[in-house]
Amino acid sequence: MGTVGTLRSAGVRAGDEVVVPAYGNAEVARAVVELGAVPVFADVDADSYCLDAAAVADAVTGRTAAVMAVHRFGRPADVAWIREVGQRYGLLVLVEDELGARPDGAELRREHARYLDGRLSGVRTPAPASGHRYEQYVVRVPGNGRPDRDAFARALQAKGVGCKVPVQTPVYRMPGLRRDVFLPETERAVDETLALPLDAGMTRREVQRMAGACNALGGLLQPAF
Repeated sequence: MGTVGTLRSAGVRAGDEVVVPAYGNAEVARAVVELGAVPVFADVDADSYCLDAAAVADAVTGRTAAVMAVHRFGRPADVAWIREVGQRYGLLVLVEDELGARPDGAELRREHARYLDGRLSGVRTPAPASGHRYEQYVVRVPGNGRPDRDAFARALQAKGVGCKVPVQTPVYRMPGLRRDVFLPETERAVDETLALPLDAGMTRREVQRMAGACNALGGLLQPAF
C-alpha cells in the first residue's frame, strides 16, 4: 500500500499534522507532505534511535492527527509508550519498518552482535533490546562528534572495514522538509553514529577481524571533557 496509502486509509487528511521521527530516512515525512498533511518532527531516544514518547507528547498540537513510529536499524520502536501518548491525546499511531528491512538471517546477526557487544572497546555498542534484528550494527564514536566519528570511519575503511554513516543529516534539514528546530538527541546521533557491517553471511573470523580493527583505534580518539 505504501506510506501514503497507509496514512490516507487511517483517515489522515490534508492540513493534519503528523508527528514523525527527525532521525532516519525522509520517506515517511515526504509521504506526509505528498498527502497534503504537515510533518512535525520529534526527537528520538538516545538508545533506540526511534521516536521518544515524551518528545512525541511535546510535539502534539490541536492539529495533530497521527504519529508515525518507525523501527530503526532492526530495533523495535517503543510502541507501547507511544500508543499511550496517542490514547492520551486521541491520536492515531501508525508503525512502519524502515526501508530495506532484512528479516532473514536475524538470528545469525544477533549472534554476531552478541560477540561484538562483548569484544568492542573504544566505541559505545548498541543498547540491548528484545526483538532487535540488527539490520545495522550501529555504534557511537566518542570524542568531539562528527570530526572524530568521520576520522574513525576513514581509519576503519583504510583497514578494509566497510563501515558507513547511517544517517547523514536530520530530516528537518533536508530539501523540502526544512524546519527551524534543533533536536539534541537527533543532532548527537547524526554526529556520532557509525554502522559497522553485520551480515548473516559473515564468518566469525571476519567479525573478529572487524572487532580487532576497531579496538586498535580505540585509544586514538579520547572522549571530550
